[in-house]
Amino acid sequence: MGMAASQARFLNLTARKNNVEFEGQQINQQRTTLSNESANYYSDLLGMTVPTPPSVDDYTKITYSFSDGALTNTLTSLIPTTNAQGQHVYTISYNKSYTDDFAIVSAASSVVTNAGTLNHILKNMGDMVVNTSGSTTTYNMGSLAITETTAATSISQELAQKLGIDLTINPVPAGQLLQYTDGTKTYYTKKPTAGDGTYQNTTFFAEETNIQSYKVGIKQLRKLGEADTCDEYLDNTLTTKDLSDLLEQEQAYLAQLQSAYGASTTWFVRYVQNTSTNTWNPVFYNEQDLTGATYDDTGYSQNTINCYTIGSKTRTDEIKNVKNCVLEKDSTGRFISISIPIDPSDPSKTETYELSTHTITDQDKYDDAMNDYEFKKAQYDKSIQNINAKIEIIQQQDKNLELRLKQLDTEEQALNNELEAVKKVIQTNVQTSFKTFQG
Repeated sequence: MGMAASQARFLNLTARKNNVEFEGQQINQQRTTLSNESANYYSDLLGMTVPTPPSVDDYTKITYSFSDGALTNTLTSLIPTTNAQGQHVYTISYNKSYTDDFAIVSAASSVVTNAGTLNHILKNMGDMVVNTSGSTTTYNMGSLAITETTAATSISQELAQKLGIDLTINPVPAGQLLQYTDGTKTYYTKKPTAGDGTYQNTTFFAEETNIQSYKVGIKQLRKLGEADTCDEYLDNTLTTKDLSDLLEQEQAYLAQLQSAYGASTTWFVRYVQNTSTNTWNPVFYNEQDLTGATYDDTGYSQNTINCYTIGSKTRTDEIKNVKNCVLEKDSTGRFISISIPIDPSDPSKTETYELSTHTITDQDKYDDAMNDYEFKKAQYDKSIQNINAKIEIIQQQDKNLELRLKQLDTEEQALNNELEAVKKVIQTNVQTSFKTFQG
């Protein structure tokens, strides 16, 4: 190899070595950057707070209760104080719980049929007195005068069935029916065939046209408290006295319902027979629920409608600020009895009750705390996964850079070896040249 060629080769190898060294420096810088990023991620991991599951103990408390006959009383407040005699006493508050067996409760919801506008047959019962004097017969029901129909009367098929009238003769001939008017409606009954006497529980019927109707099955709902609408329960099971008592009871039901759900609401009722006990139980429907429901083309409600009945409900009264109560503790520090004054004017007159200890967990709050923990834990796990994924990418990038750096080291070693060989060739050429000129 000539001198010029050796020098050119030397310069080329030197340039390549410089490039390899520069690339190696760049790779080391990239690895340092990746190392810093990885350190930041690990720092984030160390700074994250691990969610702690809630302890049921944090939502559990000890309560004390005592029985007063059939009532259960649960203490809600115990305030230590000192009475006029310097004794350590307590001012307490407690909840008195009892079961109301005749409360308004929710019943199984019903599918209701919107029957549209129908004619209602109305019913009124009363004792009718018939007096015959010579050729004159008078009919009376209390203060209401009853008269014979003096003209032909046209009635519907449904009303005729209630009256027992043959509609093949239509209109009904005068004289077959008696009637009276209560000021708003005209009622009819069949004319009795007997003479003087009192016809007890005489049933009078009227027809009310184009009334909005609702049914459950084949049973039509009746407005709660209406006295004269025909009803299977009213027609077949109740005497006049029973009916009067029932309507008075229904007014009490109506007051309860309006107190609970709004004073301006109208309520419907149907009675369901319990065949095992032969009793009839009321089921109540709010008119707003009936009118607000969606009905299909056949009239059936497309969703079930809420209804209510009479049942058992636990009620609670709060008793506040009962003073001068004495509580006794056992050796563990728990209260075991309480003495409550029964005469505020004489604190010495007390009633003593044994206290029962209960451990109560607020399950709803505990469940809420557990749900919050599960949510935070899911967020924590997701964050850990995201950071680990990023660290894994950095580690893979670092491995690739490390592999490239090893390749550069190998390449640099080869270049160094070749440079040494070229240096020797140049050195030999120089020595040979100097010897030539020195002769």
